[in-house]
Amino acid sequence: FFQLQKKRRAATARRQHLKSAMLQLAVTEIEKEAAAKEVEKQNYLAEHCPPLSLPGSMQELQELCKKLHAKIESVDEERYDTEVKLQKTNKELEDLSQKLFDLRGKFKRPPLRRVRMSADAMLRALLGSKHKVCMDLRANLKQVKKEDTEKEKDLRDVGDWRKNIEEKSGMEGRKKMFEAGE
Repeated sequence: FFQLQKKRRAATARRQHLKSAMLQLAVTEIEKEAAAKEVEKQNYLAEHCPPLSLPGSMQELQELCKKLHAKIESVDEERYDTEVKLQKTNKELEDLSQKLFDLRGKFKRPPLRRVRMSADAMLRALLGSKHKVCMDLRANLKQVKKEDTEKEKDLRDVGDWRKNIEEKSGMEGRKKMFEAGE
């Protein structure tokens, strides 16, 4: 039993040691990646953005401003063009995905409204001019005449239930019931 506990403790300690070693490696890798990104950023800025040298005269300063405005306009035009291209490709993607759904036969179901429609009208809508069957279900039902049974007549003749109870109460009522049974 104690050996099993020692093995478990050793396995747990080994697992935790490996976990901490992996975390240390991950931290160093993240730091390396951050440093590489920073170096890459610095190289890009050095290449594309030369250091700014401000001229001494007013005329040279105005020329620099005009150059900067021209660069800003060109970058703005490029940004606008890329946005338009992106919108166009997104629209094409939506159209293609819709065509794909149509080809597969999976349509988006439109919201349905309740419509009151008789069975005849529904068959006419589905079958068109081929519709010849009359779906008037009430016409096909049998008509049943209600027969008056003796019990119903007795119940109608009895009238008020209190009178019936008073008639059957006492010895006279029992005698009447006994005679009726024979």
